[in-house]
Amino acid sequence: MQSVVDHVAGYDYGTKELATSPVTMEELDQLKQTITFDPEDERYLRVAGEVLEDQTESIINIWRGVITATPHLAYYFKDAQGNIDEDYKIRVKERFKQWVLDVCTKPYDQDWLNYQHEIGLRHTHEKKNKTDTAAAPPHIPMRYVIAFTAVVNDTIKPFLAKKGHSLGVIEKMHKAWCKAVLLHVTLWTRAYCDTAW
Repeated sequence: MQSVVDHVAGYDYGTKELATSPVTMEELDQLKQTITFDPEDERYLRVAGEVLEDQTESIINIWRGVITATPHLAYYFKDAQGNIDEDYKIRVKERFKQWVLDVCTKPYDQDWLNYQHEIGLRHTHEKKNKTDTAAAPPHIPMRYVIAFTAVVNDTIKPFLAKKGHSLGVIEKMHKAWCKAVLLHVTLWTRAYCDTAW
């Protein structure tokens, strides 16, 4: 389970072009401890990945529906004239689908850590729009990145329940997913912060 499609535009995971994350592996380990992310969570994330692998399109459509229906979020996909940049939306969607699988399957190594920092940068003035040469607003406020975590975590549970697992397993998958998403988003915020992070 490597990617949703053969080639995802702008998906630079593991490439030498990415900067090294300013977060150290020791700090990452401390974050995992803070979130209480443990080997059992890792196991249930793998199960979740198998469950979600063929559902990424539907998952992202739900999330996109929330964004589209929320004007202050939809704004970040529009050009200066207020028109939706459809090419930009398509490219971001494919990376978002890949991200769902990455949450469940990627090891928390240096490549993963570097890519989390890259994702954070792509929400800020530093890199937003550059990957896709888009003309959308150049910065998404950190408050929206953090707050949207509620949507990502709340709406995933029905998808986790679609493959016949017991309620207990579904709960463990969901708990692991929520912890993992919180870990990802916490790392993304590093791109917004100075060394006081």
